Amino acid sequence: MNIGNRFKWVVCGLLFLAITVLYIDRQALSILAPHLGKELGWTETDYGNMVAAYQFAYAAGVFGAGWLIDRLGTRWGFALVMALMSAAAAAHGWAATVAAFIAARFALGLAQAGCFPCAIKATAEWFPQEERALATGLFNTGSMVGPILAPLAILALYARGGWWTTCMVLCAVGLVWAVVWVKTLATPPTASDTSARLPTSGPTNSKTLEIPIWRNRAAWAFFFGKLLSDPVWWFFLFWLPKFLYDKHHVELTKLGAPLVAIYSITILGSVGAGWLTQRLTARGFTVRRARKTVMFLCALLPVPVLIAASTPHVWTAVIVIGLATAGHAGWMANLFSVVADHFPRRAVASVTGMGTLAGAVGGIFVARFAGWLLDATGSYTPLFILSAGTYIVAWLLVNALLPRQKPTDRQTLER
Repeated sequence: MNIGNRFKWVVCGLLFLAITVLYIDRQALSILAPHLGKELGWTETDYGNMVAAYQFAYAAGVFGAGWLIDRLGTRWGFALVMALMSAAAAAHGWAATVAAFIAARFALGLAQAGCFPCAIKATAEWFPQEERALATGLFNTGSMVGPILAPLAILALYARGGWWTTCMVLCAVGLVWAVVWVKTLATPPTASDTSARLPTSGPTNSKTLEIPIWRNRAAWAFFFGKLLSDPVWWFFLFWLPKFLYDKHHVELTKLGAPLVAIYSITILGSVGAGWLTQRLTARGFTVRRARKTVMFLCALLPVPVLIAASTPHVWTAVIVIGLATAGHAGWMANLFSVVADHFPRRAVASVTGMGTLAGAVGGIFVARFAGWLLDATGSYTPLFILSAGTYIVAWLLVNALLPRQKPTDRQTLER
């Protein structure tokens, strides 16, 4: 590897670790929900309200977080986000009532709102356009590795020290990452490393800079792409352990193998979609056409999840859910990269925040709807039907809204 490429991959590695920590923190409650729910007497609606509180805070915080990070920069902005996230994780350790858990989830959602705007902004700063889907796919594998490690780590910590100890360890891990991030980015890269930052994160000579974000078609493509697809991911993330327990009677101590399998398949989707996008551009596809093609393939992968709620075989359900989450991961690797393709570096976190706000709002609806539906009917079927077709609708909207790239938009421009 050329020395000029080394530092950006160090940054990518730290982004991967941050997203991994984020998802372990986020998953801790859902993994232990069957046990804590029985112990504390939660209903499905209670749990749905906890999930909705997280989503509401995420939605409330994400747009403001993007604006703040565009001004603080990724070094101090991301460190602040991780410190607040660690404090919120610790707060879960003292929660004993439904109201206390709702408050802790709200705090965690508010803190975690800045993670993806920071990560996408850092990717835009350090990677050229044709590598961004791959870099995003790589660091976003943390959103699969986190859920893989979460049942192993959370169950082990809970068995050894209980809920309070589990939360304190999660707090400490986040704080350590924040220190490492600040120290790493405090050391300027070498001259050859700096050359990796020359490619633009968006056309500086285009109309993108002349009109407000809310009037830009690319921003709305990202907005609707997130609004439709994120709720499906939230559903899998927060209800998957409960689905396996309720439908297939997978006990808490045996959740590890199915969850590891599902998120391992998801990693293949995330990295594979980024790799395929890069290969298509190398073969002469425009970046827009490559993203459009790969995102369409990813939109088809969730369709078989229709059978997840009806099959009596747990591993059949695991495989089709894994395909659906792999499709989501590949979809997001390219959708996030759309922002860096069409906007200058100073606006990337704000636009990412706008779209992530949309996804969080959709997630609030799904959390409330899923809790109500499961209390009323006990059936997961409608939720899996919605999950199967959502990405195709999202692809049609994104494709219709995304501006066509001009030749100058594909060139390397000086920022």
